[in-house]
Amino acid sequence: MNTLNTLDHDNPVKVFGLSAVRGRWLFIPLGMAVLLCLGTVYSWSIFRKPLETELGISATESLLPYTVALVCYAILMPIAGFFIPRIGPRLVAAIGGLVVGLGYILASFAGHIGAITLTYGVINGTGVGLAYGVPMVVAARWFPERKGLAVGLTIVGFGLSPLITAPLANRLIESLGVRPTLRVLGIAFAVVIVAIATTLKLPPRHWHPARGNQPQRVAPIPHPYPPHLLKSRSFYGLWICYIIGALVGLSAIGISSPVGEEIIQINSTVAASSVALFALFNGVSRPLFGWLTDRYRPHQVAIASYGLILVACILMVNAQAGQVLTYLTAFSLFWFCLGGWLAIAPTTTLRLFDPEHYAQNYGIVFTAYGIGALLGTLIAGQIRDWFGSYSYAFYPMALLAIVGMVVATLMLKPDPVARR
Repeated sequence: MNTLNTLDHDNPVKVFGLSAVRGRWLFIPLGMAVLLCLGTVYSWSIFRKPLETELGISATESLLPYTVALVCYAILMPIAGFFIPRIGPRLVAAIGGLVVGLGYILASFAGHIGAITLTYGVINGTGVGLAYGVPMVVAARWFPERKGLAVGLTIVGFGLSPLITAPLANRLIESLGVRPTLRVLGIAFAVVIVAIATTLKLPPRHWHPARGNQPQRVAPIPHPYPPHLLKSRSFYGLWICYIIGALVGLSAIGISSPVGEEIIQINSTVAASSVALFALFNGVSRPLFGWLTDRYRPHQVAIASYGLILVACILMVNAQAGQVLTYLTAFSLFWFCLGGWLAIAPTTTLRLFDPEHYAQNYGIVFTAYGIGALLGTLIAGQIRDWFGSYSYAFYPMALLAIVGMVVATLMLKPDPVARR
């Protein structure tokens, strides 16, 4: 039996020396801190310009480490999900933290873009994929009565990371240089993640908080969940919807500043600073959409998200030079909905499939994010090259939003076996 889950069932469960009902709340800020470190992957743009200058590489080449990191991060999620219940969250998070740190440190010594892609992209991306799911699993298991809100609050750290780590990395680069900055961040992230990993644990099996101040164990309630994830219609509905949400959101993130400069004709400083506003919407949306998915049916929340994306696309299709408010509104919605899908998907996985296998199930579902990330970081720029303007990128985004509404309506519902 997993010793991390074996607690004295004859005594009230304690967390950090407190009753579990109170102490479990500490897992949320701890998880946020882990994801804050991991979310620095989204701050790669800070490193791109110095590396382009130093290595004499193109913008496309400097994007490779980031793209590969996102793909590796998505691929490792299901593998990590398999190991979390077997070897425990502490060990998986600690290994992930050490691998992340190693990726940053080795990247600081890499002499060409291929080596940086291997170290930052493959190694760091692997570490992010290993550690990312652990805080979410821990939060979901300690908050069985409000899973969506707990998971949404925890992953705020990942969404808001660029607000904190990007200015920090930029200041370090200005004072130390890009290579020492990578080493400093690698060491810091490894230390922080490993230290927090030692505190992470799962509650006893089928533990549920009592309504009073003391927790109680309750008998497991049988749930008629689909017998296997990959045989479930609702899985494919969620998977397709997640791909669409990630693809549209990451496409918009990748072109936020260039669209502001090209279509709205604002200066580069304003375009870059507006990203901080967008990141705030990206972070705030996670607990909100998690809470909504707790309260309403997943397909209803998904349709609402796609509706907001459609509004943003219509705004940008009609946007003209000088319409700064239109630009800020539209891209705030794009970032808001991307953050929303990073809460909708895990919460829907908890609702539609067996929570006891959440780590494995969400790891498989998360492969949709990897596909969306790979396509989303490439398509918008390619459309710009083909048609000469980013304006044309919003037409396929709008079409995808409509497709998402249809798929959510038809497929993102409990399987017939679950209703029986």
